[in-house]
Amino acid sequence: MRKTELLIPAGSLDVLKTAVIYGADAVYLGGEAFGLRAKAKNFTNDEIREGIAFAHERGVKVYITANILAHNDDLAGVEAYFEELKEIRPDALIISDPGVFAIAKRVIPDMEIHISTQANNTNYGTYLFWHQLGAKRVVSARELSLKEIREIRDHIPEDMEIESFIHGAMCISYSGRCLLSNFLVGRDANQGACTHPCRWKYSLVEETRPGEYMPVFENERGTYIFNSKDLCMIEHIPEMIEAGIDSFKIEGRMKTALYVATVARTYRKAIDDYQKDPALYQANMDWYREEIGKCTYREFTTGFYFGKPDSTTQIYDNNTYVKNYTYLGTIEEVQEDGSCRIEQKNKFSVGESIEVMKPDGRNVEVTVRSITDVDGRPMESAPHPKQILYVYLDTELEPYDILRRREE
Repeated sequence: MRKTELLIPAGSLDVLKTAVIYGADAVYLGGEAFGLRAKAKNFTNDEIREGIAFAHERGVKVYITANILAHNDDLAGVEAYFEELKEIRPDALIISDPGVFAIAKRVIPDMEIHISTQANNTNYGTYLFWHQLGAKRVVSARELSLKEIREIRDHIPEDMEIESFIHGAMCISYSGRCLLSNFLVGRDANQGACTHPCRWKYSLVEETRPGEYMPVFENERGTYIFNSKDLCMIEHIPEMIEAGIDSFKIEGRMKTALYVATVARTYRKAIDDYQKDPALYQANMDWYREEIGKCTYREFTTGFYFGKPDSTTQIYDNNTYVKNYTYLGTIEEVQEDGSCRIEQKNKFSVGESIEVMKPDGRNVEVTVRSITDVDGRPMESAPHPKQILYVYLDTELEPYDILRRREE
């Protein structure tokens, strides 16, 4: 059995630390330029250094995205950025553009390079092409089935790695190469500025009747004609492993620490259980399903892995998430008196029943006994996002425990 890596997204330094604590084998993140998530907080070079140090102390790798499709004006900046990364030393770069790849090989010749899904990697010939140029890993296109991935594994060198998405949002466009955002609002998805127009609601206007909006129907189910369900393969870990995939990738560099912790912890346990004993994996399936449903999602699909998606893989009547839990904050420090420092994310109140999510898989129901601000003044509730607070709960807590509330 090939070693399986769980690869988790990080949109900020706090989320990176959460991903590491909750089970990642590796994390991927973007710097302040040349990645495909320009709207994410992203990382300064100093934050990248801190994140790498934190991860490496715990045996976790860090990959940096530089996967835009570059224009002429980008190339000089890419070269300067790679000169900086040469000193920072992440574990790998994730690249899609051949020109950017060539710069990386010249500037950092000993750096491991992974080829992004954005490069349309749909056949073993493409994998062999990148391997001959020096790539260590290729991320499979989302349009591939597990059968096709297995065929790729059978035709590439044993030491070449396959990375494939296992969970998260699906793009309507081929390997993420979308022109909708650029065409409609002038923000280029292939330069990291996607506005996600695939989630918008559309109507039809006849040019001689301005202002008369007619609904767009698809099989009479609604108007969100591009809105895919989210990928979830928690029930298919064995098939993913048997296909010869080395790295299971979670989508979501725009997600909260609660989302990242929930998904990382669930897939970590599922992978470990299966590798320990396939019967244990099957026995715990209800727990995986329940836990993965506690993060925000748009219903679930298996994407292209078992054949081309049909009409049931789209959502036609809305573009909202299913949200069963609200993120309240992460424990930063535990004081001698048992109170805990947090940066509050959403409102909660004294006397309220909430849940503590722990990295080891436990979920502990607790009552909020007290809330005070940084000056020690008592508060009945915490209404202001990002306020630093001290909370006292009736249980033993540790840094990186996450506070969340079930929504009825």
